[in-house]
Amino acid sequence: MLLLLVPLAGLLVRAPWEGLPRILLTPEVREALRLSLVCASLATLVSVVLGVPLAYVLARSQAPGVRLLRALVTLPLVLPPVVGGVALLLAFGRNGIVGRHLDAWFGLTIPFSTPAVVVAETFVAMPFLVVAVEGALRTADRGYDEAAATLGASRMTVFLRVTLPIIRPALVAGAVLCWARALGEFGATATFAGNFEGTTRTMPLAVYNAIQTDPDAAIALSLVLLTVSVTVLVVLRGRWTGQGAA
Repeated sequence: MLLLLVPLAGLLVRAPWEGLPRILLTPEVREALRLSLVCASLATLVSVVLGVPLAYVLARSQAPGVRLLRALVTLPLVLPPVVGGVALLLAFGRNGIVGRHLDAWFGLTIPFSTPAVVVAETFVAMPFLVVAVEGALRTADRGYDEAAATLGASRMTVFLRVTLPIIRPALVAGAVLCWARALGEFGATATFAGNFEGTTRTMPLAVYNAIQTDPDAAIALSLVLLTVSVTVLVVLRGRWTGQGAA
């Protein structure tokens, strides 16, 4: 417990409480915070749109290769983020296997831009949502789906009106985890999107820059991310303990 708590206590003890408002209201910090919130939210939205159908396939499909697909989907959970950033460069860079065609056909260059931040955050964060939703789909009672189908509901209607309401708590928990992971992403973002103020410099990158020149600012930014993490734990308390929020 000491190993886990003493570093966090160090942040609180060394925090420049008197100068905290001044630091957090500087244009650089406000821009990094704005960019972090916007990109993390967009990454979460993309993860929900792509991740929920993917989780449904992983949970319900009996097709060959689903186990391999599940392993590949969860790979970013254990892959070093910087390796993920290199992989994204090789895929979507100007000479990447996909990026070269995007550049030649549409004049679209993703790396070292704000969209690159969203792509990097989605890559590392979406597995959290997929794992949460897939687990809920596996344990959900399929009898309700079958009953709705026998009453004439289409597969899409069953999914939207029956399945989604059943797994809503897991979906919300997965989305919150996904958002928090995207907000704290560093390695893949630095490698694939760079560290450009106002364009790709998110809060974790701002902390990395500040620790070299202004330790008080680095501590202040770290406190913001710590507050977000604690908030996520409070929001998900019922899911981890099986109790309500009260």
